[in-house]
Amino acid sequence: MRRTRLAATVLLAATLTGALAPAAAARDHAVDPVQRQLDLLVERDGVPGALAHDGRTTWRAGVGDLRTGRAMPGADGRVRVASNTKAFTATAVMRLVTEGRIRLDDRVGRYVPQLADRPITVRQLLKQTSGLPEYGTLVDWNDPNGTPETFLALALKEKPVFEPGTDWGYSNTNYLVLGMVIDKVTGTDFRTYIERTVLRPLHLRDTYWPRRGELTLRGEHARNYGVHPAHPEAGRVDVTELPGYEFGASGGLVSTPADLNAFWDGLFGGKLLPRWAVRLMTGDTTDVGGRDVYPQGSRYGYGVASIPLSCGGAYWGHGGDLPGDSVGGGRATSGRGTVTVYTTTWAAEGDSLRHLQGAVDAALCAGDR
Repeated sequence: MRRTRLAATVLLAATLTGALAPAAAARDHAVDPVQRQLDLLVERDGVPGALAHDGRTTWRAGVGDLRTGRAMPGADGRVRVASNTKAFTATAVMRLVTEGRIRLDDRVGRYVPQLADRPITVRQLLKQTSGLPEYGTLVDWNDPNGTPETFLALALKEKPVFEPGTDWGYSNTNYLVLGMVIDKVTGTDFRTYIERTVLRPLHLRDTYWPRRGELTLRGEHARNYGVHPAHPEAGRVDVTELPGYEFGASGGLVSTPADLNAFWDGLFGGKLLPRWAVRLMTGDTTDVGGRDVYPQGSRYGYGVASIPLSCGGAYWGHGGDLPGDSVGGGRATSGRGTVTVYTTTWAAEGDSLRHLQGAVDAALCAGDR
């Protein structure tokens, strides 16, 4: 993936072709700018299904199941949120910072022995400035026994991408390690800690961590299509079933558009952290415009990123991509709204990325048109 890169084969994911929902050429795309972007994802980009939800309105295009033609689920349908998980992990780390249990400039080796000889800090992990190589492209996804320690060992066999603090480079390894830090400091699994300090306070009852060995999605959900990380030779297949547990602190959460919106509102609305901590997450940033999936003017902070809006200002959130979906969105500055947009296949480059981000922009700028 781009923002998640949890499987090397995501880099091989192709635009879907073949059986799609009936074309909607007769629709008046000018009526609703959000609907227009979703229709473009389906009709031009080959995305099987797409959805946007802003808390009041749910827009849908395509189908939730290519085999049966079943409609896309609503805002309470489950979806793997992929690298949006990083914002939850960063929030948990900042909770520990506010409690004085972690300092941002602590050497990570203090908590993770495998990094004892590396001058990497907690802050650099949060900001993606550690230079740690990507582990997701090195993992044997046919092996069900991988652990954070073995995944990190794979990354550490590679040369650093750059010296810590000298550049920015997106790597899931940063958040893999942050999960290990949470484990060490709290004495419990990072999943349990995030559930206790983030999910429960916001009543995110439809958000969960997959159990080890759990491949399916619980409850109502769309089917997902792409290149399976363990079987790339099969080409485009149904990839609804994935080893979500192994995606961990970098990208393992399952949620819904409604819950994800509630998380963004809770985080930036001051329900999870003191205001100073949120200001630090969004103030200590790196210019990432034109890098990875980020358009010009974007900045990356502590597990959250800002993307400019066409109507002025920006929105703060994250994004995530897996073989079977792409998820984007966040909360606009000045409290102008929150939205989640997702597709049922990888849509992290070219026109599909522009249309996905265009749907986010259209929804958040709707009140200014």
